[in-house]
Amino acid sequence: MSDISELETRITTALERISNGLSALPAQASGSGEEIARLKAELDEERTANSQLAERVKALQQSRAEELSRLRDEIDRMTTQLATDEQVLSKMRQVNADLRASNDALRDAVGAGVADAELVNSAMATELEGLRVAQSADRAELDAVLGELGQLIAEKATSAQTTTATGKEGADA
Repeated sequence: MSDISELETRITTALERISNGLSALPAQASGSGEEIARLKAELDEERTANSQLAERVKALQQSRAEELSRLRDEIDRMTTQLATDEQVLSKMRQVNADLRASNDALRDAVGAGVADAELVNSAMATELEGLRVAQSADRAELDAVLGELGQLIAEKATSAQTTTATGKEGADA
């Protein structure tokens, strides 16, 4: 990218020197009129090439900025999704640890021949919480899939609109 900018600067400087040199020539220069016309034509060609290069650089910079913005948005979206997944996973680990502890206490009570209704109730509540967390994890995963699908659909729609617009412009020309 810097090479293009450097070349553009060099071409612009050369064009300015040529232009200054041509304007400094008296009307009755020692060169022929054909020589001057040829030099002016070359100057115009170089100016055209310079403006084309400048437009290309501008288009590349804009394309690069758009791509960078798109990638930043994608990173933000994925970071948010990762944070959500980490929260659900942490909650799931905690509920599983609670469920194991509750089951161990219930197993010990049954082994001792004591039927404690409070332990059974606690085990059932912990199991229900585990099911809720699993459902929450499934929902988070489903939301992630739906988000990806939505993004793909939006990209396809944008691509289709661009293609349609380009096709219409080509037909108009």
